Amino acid sequence: MTTAVPPLLPVVEQTRIDRWRDALLASPRGFRLWRWLAPTLVTLLAAVLRLIDIGNPHQLVFDETYYVKDSWSQWVLGYPSAWPDGADASFVAGDTDVFTGIGSYVVHPPLGRILIGAGMALLGPDSATGWRISAAVFGTATVLLVYLLARTLTRSIPFATVASGLIAIDGLGIVLSRISLLDIFLTFFIVLTFWFVALDARRSTDRLRAALTALPEGRHTWGPVLWARPWLVAAGAAAGAATAVKWSGLYVLAAVGLYAVVTDAVARRRAGIEQWPMDAARQGLVSFVLLVPVAVVVYLASWSGWLFTNGGWMRGTPVAATGIWGWVPEPLRQLWAYHQEMYNFHVGLVTPHSYASPAWQWPLLIRPTSMYWHQDQAGVNGCALPTGCTEAISSIANPIIWWAGVAASLYLLVRFVMVRDWRRHALVLTGLAATYVPWLLYPERTIFQFYTVAMLPFLVLALTFALRDVARGVKGASRASGQAVVLAFLGLCLVISAFWYPVWVGLPVPYEFWRLHNWLPTWI
Repeated sequence: MTTAVPPLLPVVEQTRIDRWRDALLASPRGFRLWRWLAPTLVTLLAAVLRLIDIGNPHQLVFDETYYVKDSWSQWVLGYPSAWPDGADASFVAGDTDVFTGIGSYVVHPPLGRILIGAGMALLGPDSATGWRISAAVFGTATVLLVYLLARTLTRSIPFATVASGLIAIDGLGIVLSRISLLDIFLTFFIVLTFWFVALDARRSTDRLRAALTALPEGRHTWGPVLWARPWLVAAGAAAGAATAVKWSGLYVLAAVGLYAVVTDAVARRRAGIEQWPMDAARQGLVSFVLLVPVAVVVYLASWSGWLFTNGGWMRGTPVAATGIWGWVPEPLRQLWAYHQEMYNFHVGLVTPHSYASPAWQWPLLIRPTSMYWHQDQAGVNGCALPTGCTEAISSIANPIIWWAGVAASLYLLVRFVMVRDWRRHALVLTGLAATYVPWLLYPERTIFQFYTVAMLPFLVLALTFALRDVARGVKGASRASGQAVVLAFLGLCLVISAFWYPVWVGLPVPYEFWRLHNWLPTWI
């Protein structure tokens, strides 16, 4: 007579959703189908929300007055040009070549303007669709990158679908993909950087383990130095591109460099390497060589139009060649002097603005930025609503996704302290820290809530980790009830996005409908 042996692990409750998921993904054919179909469907949803009627309004919205005109003159001349008074009206009317040809003082690097200019060259600078198409393409691609990053972190198709789906329907991502500002390009390259870092972390850990396995058994004083890390080189290039859009990309470069050093140290300590601190320091120097020089090259390459023409701002200004500067070509000396002026501008920017929002307000969503607001009476400008038409573009995030994402980020921090998941939790927290914490250092500077679009991918990843834990069942609740809560939450997010979509994209709505969206007095 044999005695039944109790299972080593508790039996996991199988819910209807679990069985449905297993039916879809259990077979190799089903897995292959959904491996491609899930990201395709989410990306198509993002594209529709970002591209439909993107040319409305046919006006230079918010800071498009700077970026659109500067991008076009840079595309034509190789550098941004000054424009005459009244150029906005001329540009909107289709007279797009009235720039003076005199170099204009612009305080951000060129790559974002180059990308905007490419869209205008493709579809025409006289079309608002042409102004914004590049932002829409990169905003849509960011949704796909969030899917790829989430899939790399968890190897889970449902997890990646939820994370990318949340950012696909969020208003902050939608609005910044429908107007020509720089921040969506910055966000794309930041997420690309972290995806490459995630790929590198997975590959380098496997290579370290394989290298140690090949050594004779026993204690290992030193581990291998890994030079063949192409994904880390790619991360450096992507971080260089992010910096070439906005200097805040430098924080990302520093953050992923620190992450690489710390995770290498943790991996070597766990592998039993005796001299793991110094071993990690050796590998850290190699990682610096792999990461930073390529970022510098990409950044300088973005300035090639300015360097190889003579009309850009400060290109005609002599810069003294004393000491070591005597070995530096004059265009690079001028570029350095230009960067000094840019730096002085950024650290001294304290101009009052009605929509300015210091970084401490961002988690609370206190002061979103109104990008556009217009009102017509019935029968004016085609308004078909009897009470008149209100058109608004507010860069507010979906409030439910945003506030839940902030709470989930705190939860993820606690989870990391408890379980020390360096490959997944730490990477998401590093992304949040790199895109938020530096702004706290400038409490007096004029900054805006819409800068948080760079934080959004990491907020939705943190939220998805929290939702996954809820779906698995929390203390005192069954797995089925946890999954029901998650489905209800996702349904609520979808309903709120549908409610907000008209005032994210400037659709004509009744004034009272617009007023219903001002949940806080500071949202007006």
